[in-house]
Amino acid sequence: MTQSADRSTDRREPAASGDHARQIVELVTRGEALSRSDLARLLGIAPSTVSLRVQELVDAGVLRENGQAQSSGGRRARRLSLGGTPHRILAAELGGEHARLGLLDLGGHLDRTATIPITIADGPEATLALVEAGLRDLADDADIRAVGMALPGPVDFESGRVDQPSRMPGWPGFRVGDALAERFGVPAVVDNDANLMALGEHHRSLARHQHSITVKAGTAIGSGIIVAGAVHRGATSAAGDITHTRVAEAADIPCSCGNHGCLETIASGAGLVRQMRERGVAAAGAAEVLELARNGDPIATTLVRTAGTHLGQVLSGVVNFFNPHAVFLTGSMSASEPFLAAVRSRVYEACHPLATQTLRIESARTGPDAALYGAARLAMELVDPVA
Repeated sequence: MTQSADRSTDRREPAASGDHARQIVELVTRGEALSRSDLARLLGIAPSTVSLRVQELVDAGVLRENGQAQSSGGRRARRLSLGGTPHRILAAELGGEHARLGLLDLGGHLDRTATIPITIADGPEATLALVEAGLRDLADDADIRAVGMALPGPVDFESGRVDQPSRMPGWPGFRVGDALAERFGVPAVVDNDANLMALGEHHRSLARHQHSITVKAGTAIGSGIIVAGAVHRGATSAAGDITHTRVAEAADIPCSCGNHGCLETIASGAGLVRQMRERGVAAAGAAEVLELARNGDPIATTLVRTAGTHLGQVLSGVVNFFNPHAVFLTGSMSASEPFLAAVRSRVYEACHPLATQTLRIESARTGPDAALYGAARLAMELVDPVA
């Protein structure tokens, strides 16, 4: 694994040449640009500048020109495609008891994935040691240029520090970004898992200029907001935290955040398990509740639908205010049709017609790899493809 001497997590604005190179790689990878003339038109920069950047990328092995693109008059342009460069990005998503790992190329394609057991409650040093070993095995001899990581708790993005997590003992204040950069010798970036799921799903399903919300509905609930293709984090990196919105139906049920009556207590997988047990059904986890609902159990089905209605009610306020192009649902509960249908029904019922006129509400396409795509995409912003 090739290591860079730069160990910083500096997030200053990239040089124009590097920024253009990343945009060119993205447009070619997504199939939006097949030639240099396409790139000049889409990026709004001079053809001479495009030719210079493309030639640098071709010389670096990031892009190749072969065959011919469709002619729009005059000589047919050469077709651009992703090259065979060995440069790669490492990505990881940490959960409570497992970590999902990925190796991606500079075009954002997943080469390989792996899932390893961890116990995040063991603290950052023990957990990161396991993740590092897993990522190095996955990378083999690839030329690693950056690392991105998604964490299941609040993250101060600028510093890469875990900030007031409710389920990560030993992690508060720990600078995960610096630790990753030190371990791998390359630039590293860290963010909340919901933000990175939102980023990964958005760029797989929508155009860069559009807006979306992605909700992770599993054991807990999290959401990320994408504005014109970029994560909106808010003043203190807390934007999108709908899980701790107070709902009347939750009354005085205590929440992991220390408050009472939060959405999470009645609309999350953990909330479903608690409610099943209160009704005399011993469910081992959210997966068992969802399986019971799939098999037509009346108690489980009612609880799953009601959870979707509660989530839809909270989302309706966000949709009215934000007016996104799409709401994507991921996590274990998004695979439940009664849950998804209840979310859709409540949002469409409670929102102004203009807010839902073209709104898509659907399960995420990226499945369990959404956060890996998002983490890699964020890490790519730290890499100059031609360096």
